[in-house]
Amino acid sequence: MQTRADRGHSPSLTAAHELTIDERHAGQRIDNFLIANLKGLPRTRIYRILRRGEVRVNKGRIRQHYRLKSGDVVRIPPMHLAHTASPGPPAPALSERIDKCILYEDRGLMVLDKPSGVAVHGGSGRSHGVIEVLRAARDAHDYLELVHRLDKDTSGCLIIAKKRSVLTALHAAFRHGKVRKRYLLLAKDRWRGAAREVESGLLRNVLSSGERMVRVDASGKIGRTRFVPRAPGDTASLMEAIPFTGRTHQIRVHAASEGHPVAGDLKYGDRAFNQRMRAHGLRRLFLHAVSLDFDNPTSGAALRVEAPLPEELRTVLARLGLDEQA
Repeated sequence: MQTRADRGHSPSLTAAHELTIDERHAGQRIDNFLIANLKGLPRTRIYRILRRGEVRVNKGRIRQHYRLKSGDVVRIPPMHLAHTASPGPPAPALSERIDKCILYEDRGLMVLDKPSGVAVHGGSGRSHGVIEVLRAARDAHDYLELVHRLDKDTSGCLIIAKKRSVLTALHAAFRHGKVRKRYLLLAKDRWRGAAREVESGLLRNVLSSGERMVRVDASGKIGRTRFVPRAPGDTASLMEAIPFTGRTHQIRVHAASEGHPVAGDLKYGDRAFNQRMRAHGLRRLFLHAVSLDFDNPTSGAALRVEAPLPEELRTVLARLGLDEQA
């Protein structure tokens, strides 16, 4: 029998060591930092060592959602890591695709129209996400950090900071509700009535596979989303969603909790509805971050960036007889 060692994947024992966080990694969640830096270690093991307190930051225990700060000292315990090949540079086609997605850029930030199916960062079996592609394409000394995140299958507006000061300012703006995000989604069935807000506790759970799931639970952190009908239909309704909080999978879970799951949602959606929408040409999650409004830390001026609804989603609406401009 051929073993992993025979195939060149023999694990090696690493000694405990410490890493000091610089500005490039400040603001990143500790779990994502470990996933990116402990190549060959399964996600399940990473979450286990976090739960057990084996990873320390500044000599103290931290939770998996702790956001690193510049100057933090992270202690990594001794562990076995499998040898894995370097992922190499991003594919030229992906680099070109991301470059064409830039909607706005100045000396302090850029806003992309992230494509569906492309992760914002690497890890979990993905060698390159948006941020790795951008860093590979620019000068090695350029500062580039994600300000916020979008799910892999969600498309639309994504902010990248090009300065530490801009990252800090925008994080504060998000915390204080000064960044207005607007999404378009296709929901199951006809939306009854006018616009309404959904507010509920959202509890996250990490499965043994490392997959994140969220459910409505009073013990979870409060999430609040406003849903506005744009084009109600008998089979599906085009909706606008405005999230006032930024919980994981918030819009998708809130929509499903109201009986109107998002079309193409394989995690929280309705299988029969997804099949019907597939017959209309839908091959992805119908959730798109259509616009962002915030004060630009670089200039102090109000900035609005819009990402038009992708052509493949507009085609689905046309086949359903729904008017995007309604």
